[in-house]
Amino acid sequence: MSKVSKAQQRATEKYQAKNKEQQRVYRYRSYARKFIRDIANENDLKELQESIEQRLKEIQKASS
Repeated sequence: MSKVSKAQQRATEKYQAKNKEQQRVYRYRSYARKFIRDIANENDLKELQESIEQRLKEIQKASS
């Protein structure tokens, strides 16, 4: 038996349908954090650090 009312389920589905892109961002962010926190080894973290630094430079260049 579900503890969430049918009205709340419908509201959640409506929100998710309207905000698919934001939901995708939340999901990917969660995956990334989980990977970094629980799975990545030292080499993985170094590679990610390089990728993050490169991406930050790209963003800064684009916003200039």
